[in-house]
Amino acid sequence: MSNPFENTDGVFLVLKNAQGQHSLWPEQIEVPLGWDVVCGPSDRAVCVAYVDQHWTDLRPASLILDME
Repeated sequence: MSNPFENTDGVFLVLKNAQGQHSLWPEQIEVPLGWDVVCGPSDRAVCVAYVDQHWTDLRPASLILDME
């Protein structure tokens, strides 16, 4: 079985956690606790574009607050 995270033809979701971190996630795998779907299901390219547009600061939200 191939790795579903690397399937360029797969259907994906974009997940986001409370720290504002994003994850590209295969649709067929259960969403883990603490993560919410913010995009998809869609093809990989659409989901990657969403992440590129919306997750521009890779620092966790708690670190951003601490640094302000």
